[in-house]
Amino acid sequence: CFLIVSAFPPTHQQTATMATALSVSSFAGASLRAAVGSKANKQTTKAAIEFYGPDRAKWLGPLSEGSTPDYLTGEFPGDYGWDTAGLSADPETFASYREIELIHARWAMLGALGCVTPELLAQNGTPFGEAVWFKAGSQIFQSGGLDYLGNSSLVHAQSIIATLACQVVLMGGAEAYRVNGGPLGEGADAATYPGGSFDPLGLADDPDTFAELKVKELKNGRLAMFSMFGFYVQAIVTGKGPIENLNDHLSDPSAVNAFNYATKFTP
Repeated sequence: CFLIVSAFPPTHQQTATMATALSVSSFAGASLRAAVGSKANKQTTKAAIEFYGPDRAKWLGPLSEGSTPDYLTGEFPGDYGWDTAGLSADPETFASYREIELIHARWAMLGALGCVTPELLAQNGTPFGEAVWFKAGSQIFQSGGLDYLGNSSLVHAQSIIATLACQVVLMGGAEAYRVNGGPLGEGADAATYPGGSFDPLGLADDPDTFAELKVKELKNGRLAMFSMFGFYVQAIVTGKGPIENLNDHLSDPSAVNAFNYATKFTP
């Protein structure tokens, strides 16, 4: 258990309150918070039970009895007891897959936001040479180059070689630093989650809240990975960006939908 205790000595009333709070525990770890009511304590405890441990929600709901492998105990975030291919049977492989999934999830969330934002801005009057995500990069080969968010004063890219070199150095260096320990300290989650000497937002201060944030991040990241896959398929099938596809569908749902494209698809 991790405790967050005030630097000031508690009164007798505070001591009694702290002792009562210490009796509340959860699978994700118990924590003592100053100035937090019983409602918040119930919410974090409920979240811990819902997402972790043997009583967590599982992939088949009430029909999951007997379908969850023994090695999926609910210890880690995002574990809904589904592993029909046995990918998580080996602990070292499981740890590697968890890290890979999390990194891909974070990139997918950034990518999905980057795919829709330029189109949304362009529809609302922001000048772009090309707002569609899979066409925007080609502007770097044009005489005027590529301007980030259509503004040359932010980032102006003229050379694909220079851009590639910057990405390799900056992104490769940051990733190598992360994999080799970085500023996060030591521990099972040191290479993937904030904590230790690097936690400027205090996300890991409270274990219960942190455990819930891990689940929320992974769920949103999994959704973003599916979204990116959808963007890829849309680009191949329609040759349009996600926002334009959405507007076309909303304007005529019966004629512009996946079923009609599937029956008339000619790449």
